[in-house]
Amino acid sequence: VQLQASGGGLVQPGGSLRLSCQASGSIFKINDMNWYRQALGKQRELVATITSGGSTNYTDFVEGRFTISRDNAKNTVYLQMNDLTSEDTAVYYCKADVLFVQGIGVRRDNYWGRGTLVTVSS
Repeated sequence: VQLQASGGGLVQPGGSLRLSCQASGSIFKINDMNWYRQALGKQRELVATITSGGSTNYTDFVEGRFTISRDNAKNTVYLQMNDLTSEDTAVYYCKADVLFVQGIGVRRDNYWGRGTLVTVSS
């Protein structure tokens, strides 16, 4: 199973970006999908979570500005980021709780994408 994140880049304060993260491989089902971020010199922190049923949860610092969504048919999670500030500058990582096929059975594990850099600067 692999997760491929994309959509990062340079944006001005107040601007928007949409991140995508697609999972591929012998996937049986994906449970929770998350976005994390890690700014330079800081620990990685949870940004948002979406369950397989579409329930969402956000950390306080993005509530009302970011929206997490997913397309289960495409094994893809999105993060729409609006009203960006310099404080949002970080590498953004996706994570997925995946049930995957191995041999004749199904196993479960967490997988991370490589990260995509978001830079908010004028």
